[in-house]
Parts: sequence; C-alpha cells; structure tokens
Amino acid sequence: MGIGISLSGLASAVANMGGIGVISTVGIGFLKEHPGNNYKKWHIEAIKNEIRKARRLTKGILGVNIMSVITNFSDMVKTSIEEGIDIIFAGAGLPLDLPKYLTKDSRTKLVPIVSSGRAASILCQKWKQNYDKLPDAFVVEGPKAGGHLGFKKENIDEISHSLGNLVLEVRQVVLSMKKLFKKEIPIIAAGGIYSGEDAYRIMNQGASAVQLGTRFVATEECDASDGFKYEFIHARDDDIKIIKSPVGLPGRAIFNRFLQESVDGKRKPRICMYNCIRTCNPKTTEFCIAQALLEACKGNLKDGFAFTGSNAARITHVSTVKEVFEEIQREYTNKAVSGEDENQSNE
Repeated sequence: MGIGISLSGLASAVANMGGIGVISTVGIGFLKEHPGNNYKKWHIEAIKNEIRKARRLTKGILGVNIMSVITNFSDMVKTSIEEGIDIIFAGAGLPLDLPKYLTKDSRTKLVPIVSSGRAASILCQKWKQNYDKLPDAFVVEGPKAGGHLGFKKENIDEISHSLGNLVLEVRQVVLSMKKLFKKEIPIIAAGGIYSGEDAYRIMNQGASAVQLGTRFVATEECDASDGFKYEFIHARDDDIKIIKSPVGLPGRAIFNRFLQESVDGKRKPRICMYNCIRTCNPKTTEFCIAQALLEACKGNLKDGFAFTGSNAARITHVSTVKEVFEEIQREYTNKAVSGEDENQSNE
C-alpha cells in the first residue's frame, strides 16, 4: 500500500468505519518535491503531517506500517511514537529491537508482521528477554498477500504455507506465551482476504481479526491517483505475477510493460537516488523500486507498477470505504448464519 497508496485519506476513512486505518510510511517523503537531498528530513516531516492530518479527520484508531529494511527505520519509529500513533505495524524483516523505542509515556502498541510460527517465536523470545515486552498482536501474512512476501518463490504455493496453516502455527506460539506470561496476543490474518466470507473462515481458524489492502485500493478515499486505481479495475487473473524485488524478496504485482522491460535489462538504475532500503544493491538490481512505486502512485504506469494481493481481478469498479465495509459485514453475517445452519444440520 506504499508508496502513497494508503495515507491519511484512506486511513481516516477506514478508522471512521470502526477499522484500524493504516498509513504506509514507505517512501512517504518522496511524494512532494523538495530542494536538495535531505531525505531523512523529508520523511520525518511527511509522516508527522500525515498522522496529524488523519487525526483531524477521525477519532478512530490509526496505525503506521514501517518496513524493517528501510534505512530510516529508527527515525520513522521514533517520530510515530512521538506523534502518539496508536499502533506500529512492522514487517519486511524481523523488528527485533522495536520495543527499545518506547518511552514510559508511550501508548503505542507494537504489532510485528510474521509469516511463520518460527518468526513469531523468535520475536517473543527476544522481546521478552531484552525488553520484558511481548507483541501486542501479530499480523500473520500469508503467501497471497500483495507486495513483498516472506517466502521463497518456490514455496509460495505449498499447502503448508497457506494462511490457515500459518495462523495455526502462530496460534500455538501465542497460546504458549499466554500460558507462560498470562498475556493475550491477538492474531490478525492477512493475505488474500477479500470478502466477509474469507474473514469468517480464517477467524474460525483462530484469527481475531483480518487485514485487507487490495480491497481498499479502488475506493474514492484511497490516496493513489485514478490511474493507479484503474490498473486494478482492468487487471485480469493472468496479469498477477510473482516478481523479483530489489529488496531481495519475491513480491506479487500486476505485471506490465515496465516490469517486462526490467526483466529485459532496460530499466537498470544508473545510480542510487534515494538510499532507502538496506538490502537493495543498485549495481545488481533490475530497477529502482522507490522510483517505480512513486511513478505508479501518480498514475504513470509506463514507468512503474502496482503491487497487489491475489484478488485484484475481483475489483470491477471504484466504490467507497463505507460500501466496502458494509459489503464485508453483510457477507460475514450471511456466512455466520449459514455456517450455523450447516452445523445444526450436521448434528
């Protein structure tokens, strides 16, 4: 949902409907033109502005998503906590030192994003050992998610890595933490969830909540350009592919001409303009991901591309956040009722 796809507009609209609105911080300082190259200052100013703007638009719960592999991770975390953000979601690597940024007066909740029970276990152990802190929740992201994935490309389609199985894995970890430390750690399931029926099924497998990204792209409140939104409306199933990202992870995207040119070696960056990701090597990468995502956000898909979850082809029109919420709630309720009927008929 970055660069620039989920900012204060979408986040506040989601929060106003009772969800947790999430601001994506990745590349946030690149969205406006600035003199010079003081990237650190740009990002700090931008995240402050977006959090404050969202606060003016909603009294609901707001979070930020901060990638662990970005070079200014610590600055973005500190700034978000200083601004009183409700939740920090951190993924794209294990945020092993995230609790150290909390102060005595901090009310910010810390929610790491994991793709395995092993990752959840390591984080619990390290946080408890080093900071006497456990995660306030986990986002468990499966292989059908959009953007960067925490799996090897050859493992993405394995049944053992399905979202349901991952939730069960992490559930074993949180149950052990509850037994040892008397703390509940909710599980938020993410990746490939589109409908209320999807939410109902995964919550019946142990998730406490769900996270959706792709479903909210083609809404009026989404902060991206119309051109970006129409990329999803026009996408077909066979357009959605796994790509190799400069970050060093596989990612799911809507494959287009730009990505084909990148594969053909026609988009190699001459220099690193932004120094935004620690794991990106401009000498070997096929394209500059920051520039590509920035152009895509503006609607220039000739020089960029859209990350997406697996269900982009199901989007047919631009709607509103309110309409999406109402549809998901209606589908969830209908599934819950029919599920009860099915259970009764089987008894």
